[in-house]
Amino acid sequence: MKKLLYIIISLDLFIAAQVVFSQQKSFPATYQAPVFKDSGRLKKMEAAFPVIEKLFREHAEKNHFPGMAFGVVADGKLIYSGAVGYTEERKKIAATTKSVFRIASMSKSFTGLAILQLRDAGKLQLDDPVSKYIPQMKQVKYLTSDAPAITIRNLITHSAGFPEDNPWGDRQLADSDAELLAIIKGGVNFSTVPSTSFEYSNLGFALAGHVITRVSGMPYQKYIDENILKPLGMKNTYWEFSKVPEVQLAHGYRWINNNWEEETLLHDGSYGAMGGLMTSIEDFYKYMLIHMAAWPPSSKNEHKILKRSSVREMHHPGSVAGAFVQARSNGRTCAVVSGYGYGLGWTRDCDGKTVVGHSGGLPGFGSQWVILPEYGIGVVSFANRTYAGTGSVNGRVIDTLIAIAGLSPSQLPASPILKQRKEELMKLLPHWNQTEQQSEIFAENFFPDYPIDSLKNQAAIVFANAGKILRVREIVPENQLRGRFILEGEKKNIEVFFTLTPENPPLIQEYRIRELEKGQ
Repeated sequence: MKKLLYIIISLDLFIAAQVVFSQQKSFPATYQAPVFKDSGRLKKMEAAFPVIEKLFREHAEKNHFPGMAFGVVADGKLIYSGAVGYTEERKKIAATTKSVFRIASMSKSFTGLAILQLRDAGKLQLDDPVSKYIPQMKQVKYLTSDAPAITIRNLITHSAGFPEDNPWGDRQLADSDAELLAIIKGGVNFSTVPSTSFEYSNLGFALAGHVITRVSGMPYQKYIDENILKPLGMKNTYWEFSKVPEVQLAHGYRWINNNWEEETLLHDGSYGAMGGLMTSIEDFYKYMLIHMAAWPPSSKNEHKILKRSSVREMHHPGSVAGAFVQARSNGRTCAVVSGYGYGLGWTRDCDGKTVVGHSGGLPGFGSQWVILPEYGIGVVSFANRTYAGTGSVNGRVIDTLIAIAGLSPSQLPASPILKQRKEELMKLLPHWNQTEQQSEIFAENFFPDYPIDSLKNQAAIVFANAGKILRVREIVPENQLRGRFILEGEKKNIEVFFTLTPENPPLIQEYRIRELEKGQ
């Protein structure tokens, strides 16, 4: 009897497994990552290189940069790089792509990445109170009695409530850990209540560096060296300027009274987590590749430095920085919204173009790097003049590269289920006469939301205005379960849009049809 019972149970399990398998087959997991459809991308980009060289050279001359180095990254490579001017004005040491510049606040994303490495290793949580790792934070007096405790997430998204501190913070670079903690013990002041707004704080990132030190059991500089720089082969990246070979070291300058006045180089210290790194173009592009390789989501092998999903997490805004309705791009007004991820800035413009990156500025230096995930391109530039602005020229380089090479963002291939539902929907249009036979493709809400008489009347009008249908274009997906396609008519075109449900198999839950003018 017991043996018979085992057989029955096993048979039941086999049948259940077969049912699950058959359900899975009805909607196979065939996700395809977005791809670039412009053939010969890299070759087309080469045509932009002379223009890019000119843009950087003219920007350096116009803004009195003693020296400048730059690089363009695409499709996993440093495709173009160069340098102009000098890293040491008195000795006329020429700047090169091997020259080591201080990158200032571009260092912040290394701190953010290190925090996520520790998070992924289970050694901390982003929403842990900072006081768990820095006990002195328990003494902090907030502006209001209902203020939440500052978390690690607050530190790396500039939402801790500390005041903007760029001028002051720049001069704290060499402070010791004891001096950093003395500020907390002395009663730090707040400009806002934690978790309510964005305000750029170098102090916050210095504290994030101290969290890394406490959690890892080693100075944060060593932790980043061992877990980020060395694995990436960034052998010419430093924290302390005295360790940089003289021929590679970029000296910093301030342009004043029509002359370059050399700035005193700042030593490394507790604030290096906010802006202490020094690197070259030939080293930094290797770091850019981690961020670029995180897009688009895929099933490729993970990177040894950090999971791709965690890198993408760094790119998404954890706090809103602002909206700029009158922002200018390519000589036109194009609204931009901005946010801040984990040590990285994020913007999206009126064209839907997303940019991730960070600028940097310290006495003697200015820099910026940006990537456009959907375009698979990035630009980085360093200069050795105090607070040198390189973001504007990087933006022009990006626009130039896209325009000359005719680059398009990566495109998502249509999923099999979208293609299938499109073909099934086309069998019903324009008359909607076979809905009984085709009802299994529609969700339960569809016909209550779209009465059949209304569907027939609307389609009759739209198809009559379009005339004979000459061609049905491929479906253009918005994602795996939503898309639209065009029917080209003699007189007008027709757009059909539909959305599928999360069920298995996905069913049509929403549908729209509208006329378009020829050419659309």
